[in-house]
Amino acid sequence: MLFRAQQLGRALMLCIALGAAAQARAEPIRLMMGGMSKIVYLPAVLAAQLGYFRDAGIDVQVVSLPAGIDTSTELIAGAIEGAVGFYDHTIDLQSRGEDVLSVVVFQRAAGLAELASTRSAAGRAMQSMADARGKRFGVTGFGSSTWVITRYLATRAGVAPGDYTVVPLATDTRFADAIEHGSIDAGMVEEPTATRLLTSRAARVLADMRSVEGTQHWLGGPYAGACLYLRRSWVREHRRETQQMVQALVRALRYIGSHPAADIVALLPPGVTGSDRAAYTRALADAQPAFSPDGTMPPGAPQTVLNVLMTAGSRVSAKHVDLSQTWTDEFVTGVQPGVQSAPTPTPTQQTTQ
Repeated sequence: MLFRAQQLGRALMLCIALGAAAQARAEPIRLMMGGMSKIVYLPAVLAAQLGYFRDAGIDVQVVSLPAGIDTSTELIAGAIEGAVGFYDHTIDLQSRGEDVLSVVVFQRAAGLAELASTRSAAGRAMQSMADARGKRFGVTGFGSSTWVITRYLATRAGVAPGDYTVVPLATDTRFADAIEHGSIDAGMVEEPTATRLLTSRAARVLADMRSVEGTQHWLGGPYAGACLYLRRSWVREHRRETQQMVQALVRALRYIGSHPAADIVALLPPGVTGSDRAAYTRALADAQPAFSPDGTMPPGAPQTVLNVLMTAGSRVSAKHVDLSQTWTDEFVTGVQPGVQSAPTPTPTQQTTQ
């Protein structure tokens, strides 16, 4: 009887442990991005919308904040498990003693355009970034990727940071309003806002980094733009979940690379595309070639990104950075090869907010 009681006790404890583990696994993984409507972040939105995270066996919540720099802050604070943002943040964070790494690259381009406002007299007079002196430039926020690359372009054109004004605008809506009303002379923004402003002729292009070729021309080499980055400690403790997330995101990248823009847009809610779905479709069609086909880090891209950060005067020093520790292809190379042939699932809106 004592032996049977001990067996029952052990069985009960095992059930309790398994139940606790299942409950822990049921906790959603929170991914945050700086603006869900930005096409550079589409793979994460699409993976949630099409149920790819669910198919991979994980519960993922995709949420949005206005600025990518805020996403980095939330990641380091432990308020979220993953950050969908620009790869340059991993280098900047490492230089400040934070251990994060990119596990899947979304874009092989910056996905950004420096635009001059046609509604501002100073903007209309600008021919290049060499004309930046005395101008007001809109960016997402101080320390954001748009801030870094704006400073890089101005510095390369011979204009010191103190010779122009940077205006943090946080959201694409505020950026568009500032361009249209001429309260800034120029600024840097992603798609689809860039296409909408160009279509309405409220702006014209000063530097176009929306394509792979344009990015290499303006930034000096292969580049990595948007990606998913995580705390290394979280990856060590959640290798299975990391692999599942990467599986879903690579599946989304393959979907983007194998379907017309119009078909993709048809799956997205108005909260992502905005009311002008035609403009979003045009912007996406132009952006599709810049998406990575497999999520791997482009050879040479980390060094280019580091060079941009250092030239921009972001206080990042090469001696404080080990680029090999800011990214890994381990999980993208572990993706099952058959995911690209999966049928199109029914869209769901339960995982995005």
